[in-house]
Order: sequence, then C-alpha cells, then structure tokens
Amino acid sequence: MAKDVFDPMTPLPVSPQVARRMRDVMETPRRKSSGGRIGTPSRSTIGDRYHNSRTPVQAPPAPVAAGPTSSPSTASCLGRSPRGLPPGISSPRASILCTRNLETFTKQKLGVAALSPSGGAKRGKPKERLYDRFIPNQEVIDRASAQFNLRDNTDRDKLKTLDPDTLAYQETVAKACGVSLGKRILAFNVDAPEASRHDFKATWNRPLRNPNSLVAKRRIKIEPEKILDAPGLSDDYYLNLLDWSSTNMLAIALENTVYLWNGNTGEASQLCQVARNDQYVASVQWAPDGSHLAVGLSEGDVEIWSLESLKKMRTMRGRTSRVGVLSWDKNVLSSGARDGSIWNHDVRIAQHRVAQLIQHESDVCGLKWRPDGQFLASGGNDNQVVIWDARSSIPKFTKTEHMAAVKALAWCPWQLNTLASGGGSHDRKVHFWNSSTGGKIATVDTDSQVTSIIWSLEYKEFFTAHGFPNHHLSLWKYPSLTKVGDLEGHEARVLHTALSPDGQTVATGASDENLKFWKIWETRKKNGKCTTKVEKDVTEELANAYKRLAIR
Repeated sequence: MAKDVFDPMTPLPVSPQVARRMRDVMETPRRKSSGGRIGTPSRSTIGDRYHNSRTPVQAPPAPVAAGPTSSPSTASCLGRSPRGLPPGISSPRASILCTRNLETFTKQKLGVAALSPSGGAKRGKPKERLYDRFIPNQEVIDRASAQFNLRDNTDRDKLKTLDPDTLAYQETVAKACGVSLGKRILAFNVDAPEASRHDFKATWNRPLRNPNSLVAKRRIKIEPEKILDAPGLSDDYYLNLLDWSSTNMLAIALENTVYLWNGNTGEASQLCQVARNDQYVASVQWAPDGSHLAVGLSEGDVEIWSLESLKKMRTMRGRTSRVGVLSWDKNVLSSGARDGSIWNHDVRIAQHRVAQLIQHESDVCGLKWRPDGQFLASGGNDNQVVIWDARSSIPKFTKTEHMAAVKALAWCPWQLNTLASGGGSHDRKVHFWNSSTGGKIATVDTDSQVTSIIWSLEYKEFFTAHGFPNHHLSLWKYPSLTKVGDLEGHEARVLHTALSPDGQTVATGASDENLKFWKIWETRKKNGKCTTKVEKDVTEELANAYKRLAIR
C-alpha cells in the first residue's frame, strides 16, 4: 500500500478569516499593466503571491489512475516539473517554496496567521497572534469612578490653578464618596500589587560607622549633684550675684554679704560685708586668674578684694547709681550702672576711669568681654544689644530685635565672632550675632524668660536658664538649635548661673534661695583616660598674663 505523500499544490486548509481575505483579493477587477495589456495579472495578483519567480514551473503530469485523492481542481493547479524530473513527480524544493510563499502572503498581505502542515512558524519561535480588538477586564474596572468620570465635564487643567487647600478638599470629598478623580475608565489588566517591603533607603541612608568602634553613650543627669542653701538671695532680674573662678572658688552675694565656697574642699566662708545696712551687693566678678574679686555696690562703688589675704585692695568711686554688672579684660574692669553708662576702670592706676561708653537709655544688666579682648557686648533694659570696639567709645553695632530687657550675653569660646543674647519675659528669644558683620545668624524661641546663657567648652552646645513662666534649665545643640532636654529643679525663676573651671558643672541660683550644681557636660574619654583639650583656652592665656598684674 502506497504511503500518503504531501502534495504542495494541494489547497491547504485555512480559517474562515483567511478565506474571506483571499476571496476579496481574487474578486478585485484586473487593471492595466505597465505594458497597456488587459488581462495580464499585475504583481499584486494571487498568482504572484503563490508562485515565486525563482520557483520552477511544473509540466502537466502524465495520466494517472483516478483515485479518491485526484480531482480536476488538483490537476489544474499542477504545473510543469523541473528539469531532470520525470512528469508527475514534484520537487521537494517546490513544496518548500510554495509553503513559504503562502505564509508570507497571509502574514504580510492578509494580516492574519497562516496555517501550515508543520503547525505554523519555525521551531523555537512562538506562534504570532494578531487581534483586531481589546476586551477590558470587567473584574478590575471601578464602575463608580468610571461612571463619575464619564459624566464629569470639568477641565482638569484649570483645576491646577486652584489653591492647594481647595484641591485637597476635593480629593478628600471624592475619597469619602469612594470615587477616584482622573482614573482610567477601562482597565485591561489587573493592577500590579504594591510593594509591601520596608523603605530601606530611609532607614539605612546614614553615615557608616565602624562596627568595632566603641562609642560611649552620653547621659545627662536630671537631678542636681549638690544642693546648698542660699538664704537672702535677692529676687532681682537686673543683678548678677554668682561667679565661679578659675581656681575653683565660687562667690555668691546674699543681701549685703559675700560668701566663698571652695569647690575642692566643699568649705564655705565669708569674704566681706557691706558696712552700711542700707547698702547691698549688686554684682560680683572674678578676675581671669582668680586671685581678685570685684564687688559692685548699690551706691555705685566698686571694691577689689584679694583672695590670698582676704582683704580689700582698693575702692573705685565716682558713680552715683547702682552697679549691677561687671566684666574683666586683663587689667581693665568694665562696670554697667542703672543710669545706662558703662565705665572702663584700669585697676593699675589711681585715675581708674579710662573710658565711658554711652549708648543705653536704661539699666545695664548684661556685660561680657570677648575672650580675646577686642569687643565688648552690653545689654540693657532698653531692649538693646550693643557691640563695642575696644579701641573706640563709639558703638560698632546696635541691635534692637529684642522685645524685652537683655541680660543674658555669652561669646562662643570656639567661634569667637559669635555672640548669643537672650531676652526677657516679653521676648523669650535667643539671637545669635556675627560680631564681624553685625548680621543675625539664627534665632530660637525658648518660650520662657531668658536669664543666662553658657557655652560648652568641649561640645557644640549651649545652656540656658529661664525665669517666668517655667523656671527651668535647657540644653541646646548648635548650630542646629535643637533642644537636647530640660532640667527642672527650681521652684522659682533661675536668675544666676556660673560654669565650673573644668567646663562640666553649672551652678544655678534661684529666688527660691537654693544653690544647685548640675553635671551637664562630661569630658570625652580616649583610651579609657580623661583628656583635656589639646589647644589652650583663650581664658587660660589671659589668666597667665594677669598673674603679673599688680593692683595698687
């Protein structure tokens, strides 16, 4: 029994869509060819699509026995055989070329996939499927939002010109109604699932730290290390009654008496007492070397006392108003009085007043020399901050941004051109000034009356003491101005503060008649040993120079 042999000239089974396209092409009327003849098929006819020019034309086959597979239509489609082949035998190359021509025609001209005896395209390539429409996925369509967007005739471009509050309100209302504004009406695919993973960039985008390095955590004690009674401590915002020397001696004025507390031994003793009962001590200030103490009185006199002999060295007179603040610069002592004047006293000469600075209109309650002695800062009850040049009696800069009296003044020890000033109960702000340009660097609102400012000698931080209404202490970072924390321990406003010579402990005196010591800054440790600053502090150099000072 003879095996079935595939005849390339046998019509291939096609889909109804392919048959419809082939019938449309074949029924197209013939047109004139380029030679002007009628009846000659052009290049776009069906004959050229089925037979390539390189395909040999077969000769009419020899008569064969009629069988169930032979038909007149099949015989009419056969051509001549190639050279060298007997009639009736088709060429394998002819079958391959005819199959390729049919696939090319159906793909390029008809636009649909062809069906071939081999099952479609070549092996290894997926079968091409072309569709004439897209059917949306009914399950993923938001019908409420689609109906709303179909009926909505609002111009979305014009809505972009509205203020953000109106747009936010519209989105909130649409969300409450379960409608999404501007969403696509039809959806063809299911939305991709949202990533549920954590945002690692926000967590791990930090500076890398050596895992082997041991960084000790810094802890700040919220309770004072020591508490001393201070009966008779005056509740006056404009006085300065507390100071700590470089020799670890703390001086405090209680009414008309000055007491000394030794930080090394913890012993307290009396230094001096005002002779007249109607006078009181208004200010105290240690010399840079800690060997002498200046005492300002309510009647305007300024006294110099020796720590070694515990005796009064001299009295500088000439004022008629209270001296509420003092500040040293080498051998020059500056004093601020209630009348608004500032005097510079040279303690080495008999005619002690060497300069008079006039700018304030009211009580001078803040006075600080810069550590290098080039500038003097003053604050008064007239809400002014004045920066003076040491070589002139004319103000260099005058700042009026504060809305209350300015008592708190402090120069930054590691950035000498930075001055911090704090306002009273109606201002409650700390301003930072550039003494070189006179510009304001930054401002922080403390929400409380500022009575004192102290800079850390080792950390990039500063300390503030407050009065009304909270009576607390605060620690801040600089220059970020972020608050590290608050310390609460006084029942009344904190009016006086002093820093220990090692820069670690702050003593605070309040009108509740308590003197408390707080361990704010601890010295950084290296290799398990406490180390001091490598660079000498400016105040130490001034103290060494002041040791050669002879007070007459």
